[in-house]
Amino acid sequence: MDQQAREQAFISALVTEHFVLQSARGAMIGEMVGRGSIYLGTVSGALISFGFIAQSELRLAPFVAAVLPALFVLGELTFVALLRDSFQNIEFLRRIQKIRGYYRGLVPEAEEFFDPPGRDRETASEMATVGLGLGPAALLFTGASTIAAVNSILGGAGLALLLAHTIRLDESSVTTVGVLAAGLLFAAHMAYEHWRGRDAGRL
Repeated sequence: MDQQAREQAFISALVTEHFVLQSARGAMIGEMVGRGSIYLGTVSGALISFGFIAQSELRLAPFVAAVLPALFVLGELTFVALLRDSFQNIEFLRRIQKIRGYYRGLVPEAEEFFDPPGRDRETASEMATVGLGLGPAALLFTGASTIAAVNSILGGAGLALLLAHTIRLDESSVTTVGVLAAGLLFAAHMAYEHWRGRDAGRL
């Protein structure tokens, strides 16, 4: 096989790899959206059920005690899965950018269509989805942080209800404990996300 044929075969392989990586990214994004929708839909359904039971003669406490822990565990699993998928998605994108960097050097005109390394707008946007590259405040606007916020509120509410039915604290004390617990849980989630993000930034 001569040099020209080898180069054409290599470009065909790059195009195929580009397509495979892009398809993998699409599947990964679909999984992330699905996981988040399942969790939020489950929480919404549970809250509606709480409302109906509270208006009936049934005891609410046993139902809440059974459902809230399950929701919290589901939320934690969803949070971790979204982080994992986000970082894997970034790795796929970085591999795509290497291929696009090769395309950029094929002919002088290609520079008009492919951004130079380190200045790609798509990469910056993807990094922002996991709170990378735009400062610590960017962590508050990721998909995983949304799940963390909802799950932290559930955790704080569950702890408050537990204290209200076991220690018999007054309403203001229970509310304070619940709010503090939710804040601490959310801060722990953000610390974990920041720690994982620093590792991902070195990939």
